[in-house]
Amino acid sequence: MIITTTDFIPGKEVTEILGIARGSTVRARNVGADFLAGLKNLVGGEVSEYTKLQAHSREQALQRMMNDAKRMGADAVINVRITTSMIMNGMSEILAYGTAVKIK
Repeated sequence: MIITTTDFIPGKEVTEILGIARGSTVRARNVGADFLAGLKNLVGGEVSEYTKLQAHSREQALQRMMNDAKRMGADAVINVRITTSMIMNGMSEILAYGTAVKIK
């Protein structure tokens, strides 16, 4: 399946728009990562525990979006976007969405 942030795929023609494909995940921080992040806050630098958590969450949201597109019968998802929103303190949702299409 082709996934792109553009509204077209070079050399391909969109023949049908199937709708919005979406995938999301909600993640919460954990005590261990919070402790390490607190220490990192004292000395500065990247909080790699949170970086890994966000990267894994983005990949999971993208995979769920692709599964949604496959369920619709799509060959590709165009105009893909990823958003993050805080649900409550220490908990956020990562949402991946785009337009599921048939191509030839």
